[in-house]
Amino acid sequence: MTEEQKVRVRFAPSPTGHLHIGGLRTALFNFLFARHTKGTFLIRIEDTDRERSKPEYVESQLASLTWAGITSDEPLVYQSERDEIYKKVLDDLFMRNKIYRCICTPEEVELRVRTSGSTDQFYKYDGYCKNDSMQDAIKSGNKPSVIRFALPEVTSDNAFIKINDLIYGELVFEMNQLDDFIIIRSDGTPMYNFVVIVDDQLMSITHVIRGADHISNTPKQVLLYEACGYTPPRFGHIPVIINADGTKMSKRDGAVDVLNYKAQGYVSDAFINYIVRLGWAHGDQEIFTRQELIDSFTLEAIGKKAAVFDSQKLQWLNGVYMRAMDAKTLRTLLLPEVDASIATRYATWSIDQFDAAIELYKERVKTGHELVQSLDLLYKGPACYKEDEYKEWITKDSITFLGLVAQTLQNLVDFSGNEISGALKALCKERDIKLVMVAQPLRIALLGCTSSPGVFDLVAFLGKKETLQRIHQLQQYAQSHQ
Repeated sequence: MTEEQKVRVRFAPSPTGHLHIGGLRTALFNFLFARHTKGTFLIRIEDTDRERSKPEYVESQLASLTWAGITSDEPLVYQSERDEIYKKVLDDLFMRNKIYRCICTPEEVELRVRTSGSTDQFYKYDGYCKNDSMQDAIKSGNKPSVIRFALPEVTSDNAFIKINDLIYGELVFEMNQLDDFIIIRSDGTPMYNFVVIVDDQLMSITHVIRGADHISNTPKQVLLYEACGYTPPRFGHIPVIINADGTKMSKRDGAVDVLNYKAQGYVSDAFINYIVRLGWAHGDQEIFTRQELIDSFTLEAIGKKAAVFDSQKLQWLNGVYMRAMDAKTLRTLLLPEVDASIATRYATWSIDQFDAAIELYKERVKTGHELVQSLDLLYKGPACYKEDEYKEWITKDSITFLGLVAQTLQNLVDFSGNEISGALKALCKERDIKLVMVAQPLRIALLGCTSSPGVFDLVAFLGKKETLQRIHQLQQYAQSHQ
């Protein structure tokens, strides 16, 4: 492959909202394809929608990409800075009669089409403004006009537009299903199908990898490439991502905002590992390092079926990554994403205690947010008791058992997990009490619920004073609620 033929791909988000999962997957597939082929990955901000595009969305989307480890190999390109370039292309297209101005409103077009006898639900533009006399009238008038692309006359040679999609194979579109589509709005702002082909040409894009929802745009863009004298890039359309119920994931669904997952305490490597598997596979392998993804990624391995987003599988995978991280990494890198003040959140704990608390819980949680919730409960103790578990385990007998537990713990000099375990098991044997009848009420006393790490490790972590205080608090609560 020569230098001129090297792969150049781009991710081109529109800054009208935050980056969502589908957008991130598109960026990731382009990025991995570029890295695998030793090509170039670019980012273009498609901000021609002046009304809805906002700087904060640009910042948000770039922050999401950075978190995912995806950055542009060259300076960012902004469509809003290219008006003069687009104007020159338009001037050339006007000179060669490839485009024309139109003052027809949608209502006027529909009325003419219906008057002609058509009852089709969808109707095509009838070319009313295409002739020279209308063009002269429009130029001399002051009525707002759009600019339409003049479709080539349909013949037997061009009746079909055929595209060899890198993922779906040959796609065939009928020319007679198209009409003279608008490329410039009446306010002078360009339409997507026009600017995207100009930008891809200027950026020397060799491959366009994007969502399957863009397939319908492709024949229009191919026609524009040809009209401008450009060579079209190779197209590859990736299947959409759907919810478990079969509905398409929406860009406006806050639950799929990438930054939301960052704030929930997902590990970026885990998130990327999951997202790349939505539509792509490499044998049965589930977990990849970044380098393995680069080495393994090919467009041929992308499937054609819609990918189902499974939040439980994402959580499972994130838990795998969290368990592989040490406490210091979780404390300094992951938890600050959940709460920026995490360093001072547990003020009475030393760093060693903080890390020990993380080690207690990291096997049991799947996100950083869950870990913070667990640490909060461990640090503060129960503000209330889980009602159904309280009713099941807290009885007169269990309160009596807890009193015996408190006495036993009070007398311990060595307050290690092994000593606590030995002492409480000996107590249960001596009193002929099942260990669970002590362990579950003790968990409720310490955390307000029965879901916790090993109860002996929990007692050892909290220490004698805090443990006895929480037991006493439960005893008082039980007495007042008899």
